Amino acid sequence: MSELRHLSLFLPDEEATAALGRRLAGWLKPGDTVLLDGPIGSGKTHLARALIRARLGRDEDVPSPTFTLVQSYEAPGAEIWHADLYRLTHPDEVLELGLEDAFARAICLVEWPDRLGRHLPERALRLSFAAEGEGRRLEASGPADLVAGLEP
Repeated sequence: MSELRHLSLFLPDEEATAALGRRLAGWLKPGDTVLLDGPIGSGKTHLARALIRARLGRDEDVPSPTFTLVQSYEAPGAEIWHADLYRLTHPDEVLELGLEDAFARAICLVEWPDRLGRHLPERALRLSFAAEGEGRRLEASGPADLVAGLEP
């Protein structure tokens, strides 16, 4: 397993969050998973939407997968899976969604990753959002190569 790293970033506004999503879109590759953690309204979906639109190369409607649980997108060079697991009641429901297979072959963005339980992918970038003043604090942790891509 690769070396683990931690990085703390302050995102002063929604545009800074979207800019980070666009930057992530430029270097994530199939097999990369981003775990988006934080309370409702902390910026998880905002970052995911910016990332997906940037990777698609167009301003497309990117609905929250709160009720569908998973939305997938065919982007140049990679399929993207955006999952919102808030409504799952048991970690084994992840198997029914096909997420384990997607972790190996797609770029996966997972909101509410605590619902994955034992199905948490071994290699993932965890982004934890928390309110701080008028902006948000982002704590990033995971494999050093994935965390390094977030550095300003």
